[in-house]
Amino acid sequence: MLLFKMTSFLYGYLVILVTGDAPEKFVNMAASRGIYLWDITRVKENAVILKVRLNAVKPLRHIARRTHCRFRIRRRAGFPFYVVWLRRRKGLALGAVFFLAALYFLSSFVWFVDVKGNEKVSAAEVLEVAGEAGLSRGAPKWKINTVEVEKNIEDKIPLISWTGVYIKGTKVTIEVAERTVVGEEDRRPTHIVAKKSGLIKEILIFSGHPAVKEGDTVIPGQVLISGEIPPPEGQQAPGEEKKPGDTPKITRPSRYVHAKGVVHARVWYEGYGEAELIETIRHFTGATWTCFSMKFRDREIILSGSQNVPFEIYETKTYVKRAPQWRNLDLPVEIVTVKYMELEEYKEERLRDGALKLAEERALEAALEQIPGDARVQERRLEEAITAHPEDLVRVEAVIETIEDIGADRVFNP
Repeated sequence: MLLFKMTSFLYGYLVILVTGDAPEKFVNMAASRGIYLWDITRVKENAVILKVRLNAVKPLRHIARRTHCRFRIRRRAGFPFYVVWLRRRKGLALGAVFFLAALYFLSSFVWFVDVKGNEKVSAAEVLEVAGEAGLSRGAPKWKINTVEVEKNIEDKIPLISWTGVYIKGTKVTIEVAERTVVGEEDRRPTHIVAKKSGLIKEILIFSGHPAVKEGDTVIPGQVLISGEIPPPEGQQAPGEEKKPGDTPKITRPSRYVHAKGVVHARVWYEGYGEAELIETIRHFTGATWTCFSMKFRDREIILSGSQNVPFEIYETKTYVKRAPQWRNLDLPVEIVTVKYMELEEYKEERLRDGALKLAEERALEAALEQIPGDARVQERRLEEAITAHPEDLVRVEAVIETIEDIGADRVFNP
């Protein structure tokens, strides 16, 4: 069907209105003589609208006389009529050709350069070295040698071990992988801060200064182990005698280190679950209905099927296929397939014990989804929520207590 409609568009077709005492005889005689008519719609008792290819209009005149019918052209469509329309508007056609040529010419240059994967090396440094090899904004794509750019970046920036240059449209993406030296230590000043709220259970410090102690309650972002180590208290200037009542002068400044340590805390997670005593459940019946359409910008043309779904209850799955990209032109044409799957409802009755068990499972599942894999579960508590008025619904709240490392590095500038 799609191929037929595309062919009809190329050859051109007409939308005609057929009127007479027996338009059905007109349609039947045309079909018997091999003239294909489609999208036949009755508009009145003695009038129909249909579509026919341009090369079949002439034989229809003889059929109209035989069946005592008349037809009138309502609309012309297809490629031949667009050509005639453009011939009358040569300025518009030349402008469109000039626009496409300018668009193609401009799409042959690089207008955006993006750097990914860099942490220690700045993007400006990578772009500067890439520019020495001919890759920069405004450079023509046919002059860019990606292999040479990759080699130049790896040779001139020792911290980069691998480089990949990818050109897509007017955008170039430079992906880099920085070199990792075995035994290399990150010496940037860093705090260890809390990732989440909790109650400190134990703290083990390898380097840094403690900012909290066991039993403290912390919130997300709070410093646990500081990378700023203050000077020892009571240190005084060399050669100065300490006098009673004098405050000692501190001469040594604070030290800044990369804080390291483990901070274990008690963390609580909450989950909620409910179950109905009489629950409506849906399941698939296996019946489906498919609709195919072609979408061009904001206009959608139904190719097969219909949007009038024959199901009362259903779910949909949508699959979209875009037209392949040609050179640098991305055509805004999509083939959309919508699959409708029929659902059937039935009611399931449960005893209160069964509903309570199901609600507990759902509450625990909701709480466990929040817990990271390295956490140790210490305790689980389940509590049914009792309301003032009885209802056909069981509600359960779950609380899970875990022990986990809540520390995370955060770089700071002294």
